[in-house]
Amino acid sequence: MLRCIAMPIRVLEGPGSASRGQVRLITGALAANLGFTGGMVSDDHVVAAVAPDATAAAASDVIDAPLPPFVDAYCHYLEFVRGRAPATVRAYRADVISLCQFGGLTTDADARAIDIELLRAWLAQGARAGDARSSIARRVSAIRSCTAWLYRHDYLPDGDPGLRLATPKAQRSLPSVPPADRVMEMLDDLAGGTGAAHAMAADGGGAADPAHSPHPEALRDSAMLELLYGAGLRVAELCSLDLADVDTGARMVRVVGKGNKERTVPCGTPALHAISVWLQRGRPAWATPRSSSALFLGRRGGRIDARVVRRVVHRLTVAAGLPDIAPHALRHAMATHTLEGGADLRTVQELLGHASLATTQIYTHVSAERLRKVYNGAHPRA
Repeated sequence: MLRCIAMPIRVLEGPGSASRGQVRLITGALAANLGFTGGMVSDDHVVAAVAPDATAAAASDVIDAPLPPFVDAYCHYLEFVRGRAPATVRAYRADVISLCQFGGLTTDADARAIDIELLRAWLAQGARAGDARSSIARRVSAIRSCTAWLYRHDYLPDGDPGLRLATPKAQRSLPSVPPADRVMEMLDDLAGGTGAAHAMAADGGGAADPAHSPHPEALRDSAMLELLYGAGLRVAELCSLDLADVDTGARMVRVVGKGNKERTVPCGTPALHAISVWLQRGRPAWATPRSSSALFLGRRGGRIDARVVRRVVHRLTVAAGLPDIAPHALRHAMATHTLEGGADLRTVQELLGHASLATTQIYTHVSAERLRKVYNGAHPRA
């Protein structure tokens, strides 16, 4: 059975036509119900399902349906007019393509078929497939933006149907935050080379002091984790850092966040030391002409990829005895521990680069111990 997916997929219809194949669009749920098996990934990473008795040669005949030209025009608008982050453009493009495939839209003229019924049906098939509310909310945001653009450019003469879409209320779960003492212990081990985490970071398996280690990877990983926790950076923000973004004299880091919004955040002494050691003894070993001004590099000298950062964080936190966490958990930890240390919510908002204070309020789940201390010190009948 083909696993049910939210995105529409292409299939070859019927046993008799599998070799030449009349291609049509169906939803993943329908494909599962029809019993289609076997999958292939096209150049655009769209999953294709093939009838059970179709041959491999028949599967290779599956091609992508043409997309309306307005898809590329809309994505160009997002990137160059609105200045959206590359990840946002990719996500919105995928959502618009999904809608076009679901509705069979292949030309600009087909945009007239986009109405509230089509939009609701497209969102409903994702909900039936078990998509999270946050994913559906993002799709609503993407399609609202797209239909507004289509309406302004006269693709939708009868009005903007996206205005009638309701956004599902997102379920906000509290982020998982490792204890401050465990995070400090892990970072100290990385800096001093005494823990299992650093031992795993080095290819040779030895746990040498990063300041004297000849291996660039250990130096880089220590500096990255110090910045992720010390400055509360997002993974994309860390990867995009350039050499000029770190001001060691002022102990500040210039960060370009979501929507190309720039902020300057303070950087602690341990992080600055780790960066300094990486720049002096690690980065030169990997630097190539393609390194340009990137602060953190991969083994081949290019700017480090976000997937590499995630693998490093997973590996080092598990080796240090912490739960298997993502890099964003270190950002959560920074915010939570800073609040527990007495910082006000507005300060944490500025540090994290949140546009709305409401986003920062999720970090107000302070420990019961701190609540008891505040209560005992403030309440007259405590």
